[in-house]
Amino acid sequence: MQRRHLLQALGLGSLAHALPAFADAYPSRPITLVSPWAAGGTNDLLCRLLAREAGRLLGQPMVVENKPGASGVIGTTAVARAKADGYTLTLGSTPGYATAQALYPQLPYDPLRDFAPVIGVATVPNVLVVPPSLPVHSVRELIAYVKARPGQLSYSSVGQGSTQHLCAKLFERMTGTEMIHVPYKGTAPALQDLLAGRITLAFENMPPLLPQIRSGALTALAVTSATRVSQLPQVPTVAESGLPEFTASVWYAVFAPAGVPASIMARLQEAFTSALALSEVASQLAGLGLTTLASDAAATRAFVQADAAKWGGIIRAAGIKPE
Repeated sequence: MQRRHLLQALGLGSLAHALPAFADAYPSRPITLVSPWAAGGTNDLLCRLLAREAGRLLGQPMVVENKPGASGVIGTTAVARAKADGYTLTLGSTPGYATAQALYPQLPYDPLRDFAPVIGVATVPNVLVVPPSLPVHSVRELIAYVKARPGQLSYSSVGQGSTQHLCAKLFERMTGTEMIHVPYKGTAPALQDLLAGRITLAFENMPPLLPQIRSGALTALAVTSATRVSQLPQVPTVAESGLPEFTASVWYAVFAPAGVPASIMARLQEAFTSALALSEVASQLAGLGLTTLASDAAATRAFVQADAAKWGGIIRAAGIKPE
């Protein structure tokens, strides 16, 4: 009230009345949700699902904008530099926040300083898969098979420092094996070569693998999560298959540029939390192979920090450099 009286005394009474109305008006125009990856991938699909429901709850369209490149760095950088007004958000994930700092020494943003977590959305494991022609049926058999052929077998990824690449590096380090890394420009061409038997194995993100695994076109040896997943209940974890310290999952979280007003952050958190609580959304996430997180801002920041420490150590130890 004192502030309003001061404004009125200065002849700015109309502004005094406009301030609370302005705060309550958010959002008054469409919101952009940036996917730092190409259309058609898991990040993009999840962005479109969240944008539809959160936008409806906020009463304004939420438009997905794809800005792929450099393992998510290009799109993430654009959001870090955006105005902190709540109208530009991003669906971040492991590469842009947990691995980028170790992979890119001159990273143009700080994953924690330059962003404010809105909500942790979901996690999804990678799946260790091989073509049926490979004569192995378990992780233990695969380790023996690879050890007998040092430096001869190959694995695919979608690029240097990707979660597929890092899972394979973690596997090599824990088993004392050596394989050939074959990076691809996307999941689709990598899967084509894997299905044809030109690649020995892959630690691929689960959603695009489910049809091939269920049809028998690929053999799933293990999932990289700490526990088995409902979509593949018969497939053991890597940890229970002889490598007890092996766990790795890709996570997704909504971030805003640092400095967005607390009242706007609260509106966004409420909308995304409500969207994730919808049965239709939960069902679609499960269909994509995702496990809902719905973690608050503090918990999201904590697991980003922990994941960055884990993968940063692996990247530095393996001497992984960007392409």
